[in-house]
Amino acid sequence: MSTNKVRAYYDEAYPPIPTKATRFWRRSILWQLVRFFVLNLKIMRIIVGGHS
Repeated sequence: MSTNKVRAYYDEAYPPIPTKATRFWRRSILWQLVRFFVLNLKIMRIIVGGHS
């Protein structure tokens, strides 16, 4: 019978904790609306470019 030691996870195994600024931008409705329209414009450029 082998005696395996149980090791705890290393700190690198856990995800990074977001900073206050990151949490602010993730919760900002205005920023999300801007990003939504920018993403939609990028998608529309691809679609319109494929149909010409």
